[in-house]
Amino acid sequence: MRVAVVAVGKIREKFWLEALREYEKRLSAYVDLEMVEVADEPDRDEMSPGEVEALLSREADRIERWLRPRDGVIALDIDGEALSSEAWSERYDRLCAAGYGRLVFVVGGSRGLHPRIKRRAAFRWSFGPITLPHALARVVLLEQLYRGIRILRGEPYHK
Repeated sequence: MRVAVVAVGKIREKFWLEALREYEKRLSAYVDLEMVEVADEPDRDEMSPGEVEALLSREADRIERWLRPRDGVIALDIDGEALSSEAWSERYDRLCAAGYGRLVFVVGGSRGLHPRIKRRAAFRWSFGPITLPHALARVVLLEQLYRGIRILRGEPYHK
């Protein structure tokens, strides 16, 4: 399966990059993985709703440049569906069988994702109501993708 992760913002910390590389290496036995970072927008603590909308729209424009018509988009969204690892594995299996050209996981910036990206999503996935640093969310995403594939294949990883 072809899989892409399109994430807003650049990771600079070595320890996060090392964790991502480890899961990219593990996943390479199962999927053709592409990792894409798109620029985030300058953000301020105090922004009007219109300013936030404009920020999210500009980030969405950058995300959409990487999306193709036949992609199955999975948006990481705090308001999405939270799944156990086993349920995620089953959902991944259904997404793979749905005939998409590739699965594209989208990780938004600090303000989340624009509604048009959420509407485009075949599935909106939540890691629960907690707030994660975006770099950690990417690591959790790759780990859960790897774990879900291993569960699906009946391979010894899930504990």
